[in-house]
Amino acid sequence: MALGPAPLITQICLRGIKAHRKCYLLSEQAKHYHEANEDCIAQGGTLAIPRDINQNDELTDYVKRSSPASKDFWIGITDIVKEGQYVDVNSLPVTFFHWDRSKREPTGGKRESCVALSMAAQGKWHDEVCRSQKKYICEYLIP
Repeated sequence: MALGPAPLITQICLRGIKAHRKCYLLSEQAKHYHEANEDCIAQGGTLAIPRDINQNDELTDYVKRSSPASKDFWIGITDIVKEGQYVDVNSLPVTFFHWDRSKREPTGGKRESCVALSMAAQGKWHDEVCRSQKKYICEYLIP
């Protein structure tokens, strides 16, 4: 008998963290942006989308605890469709940003269209080439 979505989400939440009616699970396997998002979708989620500073800090703390040596992680935000117009993986406009302004992010123009959360910058974001291989964080809504 196949497991439905609720038992799968329960298993994921046990391995990851719960916060803000969502659970997050870090993948230790590096993939390019689109592969990472497809992997999250296959498990019933999406790449994580921090909606405010609290969610961003929660993700940053979780990554620090779970993968302290890692540098940065894909999150579910891009400007692939229109340069400078950032949307989440559901194509909804993004209203919260946490760019690393000390490095003048976002800096990549049309070449760098996918967003990563940087541990070196204490959870601030930078844009990156989507084909770069990075670890990633999936998010799941708790039913």
